[in-house]
Amino acid sequence: MAFVRRFITVIPKLAKHVPITVQSRNIKRWVAPTLMELKRREDKQGGKVTNPRNTFLEWNLEAELYAFGKRLNEEFDSDLLLQAFTDRSYVIKEEMKQKELEIDLKMKDNRELAEEGRKFMQEYIQLYLETVLHKLPAEGIMCIRNHLISEKVLSNVSFHLGTKDIILAAEYPVDNSILAQTFEALVGALLQSCGEERAAHFVRDFVITQLQGQDVNEFWEIEDPWTMLTEMISKTGSELEPRLIGEVAKNTLLACYRVGLYLDKKMMSSGFGETVAIAKEMAAREALKKIFGTEETMHPINFKLNGIPKSRSQSKISAS
Repeated sequence: MAFVRRFITVIPKLAKHVPITVQSRNIKRWVAPTLMELKRREDKQGGKVTNPRNTFLEWNLEAELYAFGKRLNEEFDSDLLLQAFTDRSYVIKEEMKQKELEIDLKMKDNRELAEEGRKFMQEYIQLYLETVLHKLPAEGIMCIRNHLISEKVLSNVSFHLGTKDIILAAEYPVDNSILAQTFEALVGALLQSCGEERAAHFVRDFVITQLQGQDVNEFWEIEDPWTMLTEMISKTGSELEPRLIGEVAKNTLLACYRVGLYLDKKMMSSGFGETVAIAKEMAAREALKKIFGTEETMHPINFKLNGIPKSRSQSKISAS
């Protein structure tokens, strides 16, 4: 114990002689002004120029196309895959060069493949959504399908598949319309190379899965939910009754009302709003979600359906 007490008294003295290192970035004062001057000169010359990858010396188009198919685990026909990545603007540019050199080489663009792929996606996505969202009306299915095949969604999928640097176009970087058309052409090329089932699984894995984590009700804007709900309830012979079941801060800026919808004396849904009319509308929207099976507690969409599903009309005929 005596030794420990002596050692404790020595520790503060030793701590005074321990060197303490302080880390600092040590950025010189001339760095920021230099970077600003370089940025100013770059903007003066028209901004930063991004050269396409196919202008680099180590670029190999055949190797890139082969690697693209292997990354996706798909067996594309090499000629169809090259055609899918060839935009019309690039063909026009090359034809002008060939006229100057008096050369005539026929090149195919991706317009026909894109048209075939677009038509196939529309039909397949329609059938898939009718199967996984079987309670949703045709109008809602169509709105979700239009969202999935929109230019914004397809261009985003195409960009993250790595098509931007492989696309043959007159201008670079390519815009969203070319990216979306290239993806449609890829679907058309896969359809001709491997058949409908393989192309369907490709669309399922890369397009329909964009609904993951999304609220499908946001893609279908119902203008008058109360009228739609009352028309559906009237067909069953029942009567819908709205009731004001709560109100807070009445006649103030923070007013909040709660309206409940009762069907056969049982609460069907409820909604909140700053006015009674808005609360009634929100309650009707919640009731429609329950009827269509798209409420917040709905089961996740099944993204593992194999093959091409049957349409609603065909399923009804087979069931009868």
